[in-house]
Amino acid sequence: MSKKATFYHAGCPVCVLAEKTIADSLDPSRFDVEIVHLGDSKERIAEAESAGVKSVPALVVDAEVFHINYGAALSDLK
Repeated sequence: MSKKATFYHAGCPVCVLAEKTIADSLDPSRFDVEIVHLGDSKERIAEAESAGVKSVPALVVDAEVFHINYGAALSDLK
């Protein structure tokens, strides 16, 4: 059974690099990865906040949040 992994980002250069470096490298046999561009899907910002995301890019795996570098605060995306 694969783990759910959600990668939240805003499309900034830091986010795109993190997606290519981290999210794209997760083993698909171990992780069910969903990429969420919060700039395009603002309705999912509340979901990211509920998961504990404070800034993007961030990866959430099984309710654990991993903040990667710093692209933008969620409050900046609202």
